[in-house]
Formats: sequence, C-alpha cells, structure tokens
Amino acid sequence: FPTATTTVRGFTQTFTHINPGGRGPLLLVHGWPETRRIWWRMLQPLADAGYEVICPDLRGFGDSEVSPDGIHDVPVHSRDLHALCAELGHESVVLVGGDLGGPVIQDLALRFPGFGQKMILFNSPLPFDAERMNGMRTRPAAEAADYFIRQGTDPDGLAAELATPDERRRYIATFYTSRFWAHPGAFTPDEVAFHTEPFADGDKLRAVSAGLGKELTGNVMLRVDALKVGPSVGSAAGRYFAVRHAYLAEVVDSDRTRRVLEALAEVSQVRRTET
Repeated sequence: FPTATTTVRGFTQTFTHINPGGRGPLLLVHGWPETRRIWWRMLQPLADAGYEVICPDLRGFGDSEVSPDGIHDVPVHSRDLHALCAELGHESVVLVGGDLGGPVIQDLALRFPGFGQKMILFNSPLPFDAERMNGMRTRPAAEAADYFIRQGTDPDGLAAELATPDERRRYIATFYTSRFWAHPGAFTPDEVAFHTEPFADGDKLRAVSAGLGKELTGNVMLRVDALKVGPSVGSAAGRYFAVRHAYLAEVVDSDRTRRVLEALAEVSQVRRTET
C-alpha cells in the first residue's frame, strides 16, 4: 500500500491513503500495541467497496516520529488526525477505531463538532452511563493487571527491562499470540513478526507506553450527555454505531471486514429514515 507523510503538526506522521475521492472518507485509527498495519487486511476490501481510506500511524507508533514535546496522549492524537484530514481537504470523515483508537475518535467527535459523520467503535472504552451500565463488570480481569500497570504506569521500568530489540518484539508478540485478548493461532509467525517489527525501537515503545498511561489514568473525560452510543441515537457530535467485537485478532479477517461494511450501511440507513 502507498505510504505518505505530513509535517502539519510539527513532526513527521506517516499514513496510508487509498482511493481518494471515494465514499466516506473512512479514518481508521489503530490501538495499542498496534500500528496502521493492523488494518492491512481490510484496506483493499474497503477500497473495493468504494471507500476512500485514511489510515495513519499515531505519533510515536509505527513509522511516525516520536513527539518532539514528549506528549503522546489522546488529545494530541485527536488534534493530529484532525489536522491530517484537513490537510487532505476533508471537513468531516467516518470515524473507525478500536482499543486506544476508540478514545481518540470519541475525542475527535467531541472536540471538533461536525467532524465525525458516523462512528464505529469496537473493543474500546465507552463513556460511562450510570443508569444503563450500573452493575456491569467494568474492572479488568486479574490476568490483565500487568497490561494496565506496566505499560500504563511504569513506562521507564518497562523500557529498562526490555533492553534489546528482540526482547521488545518478543514482549509485544505475546499480545498477538498467547495473551487473553488475542486468540492463539490467529496470527501466523510471519504476521506476528510483521506487527511487532515497529516496536523494536526502544524510544518509541517507551513513549507510546507512557501515552497509554494517560488514557488509563483518566486523561480522557467524555461527557455522556454529549456522546450517545447506539444504532440510531443522534447527538451534536454525529451518529454512532457500536459494533460488538471480540478482540484484536478478529478485527482483521474478512468476516470482520464484512461487519464493518454492514455497520456503515446500517448507520447510513438510519440517517436516511430519521431525516
């Protein structure tokens, strides 16, 4: 896929841009520990379905540079992506994101009213609605403790322990193989190598781990009254459709591509029937 860069926000951000002028456009936002490569299997089917696709590496991730000011949190990612889309000539886009990408696109919709035409969220934190969510299990499973504690709150300690490129790649590889949220065998050894290669860089792994901590410690404040989740609920921030997803390994296969396309079609139908 083609690779492009922008320096509109004072650092070099790398992105893939295919089918300019197509429907949408779709802005695909990856999570952690991911890069734009996580969307690789979906890019061509989405383009074949007629969509323009913008697929960036967030700052510090993949082929994008580490932030010159050391900040890699959700608001800065949000501003980066808004500036990128504006540079490409788009005043609004369809927002698609999971994991860390979920808070980023929610922030985009709230921070820039009218920018999000529609939203597809999966495997992502959502605004807390006390009335409807009371009693739901929201604490992470015990086996996730190191995921939240080490990456989120101790990036320097993690970076010190993972002292070589091989150690860093092997650590990230567990998320694509044996960790509880990825199905063992969903990624081949070659695919694991492909997805872990960008995390061999120690400075980048430390930077994006510190950024993850901002998300986990409440840096993202979402107003439930402004952001409604559902197939047909309108708000000042746009129309939203929450896609029930399993985990990372399932995002990239053909069946999940079909589900994303169906979600886009359903939201479009809701908009037509309600207007």
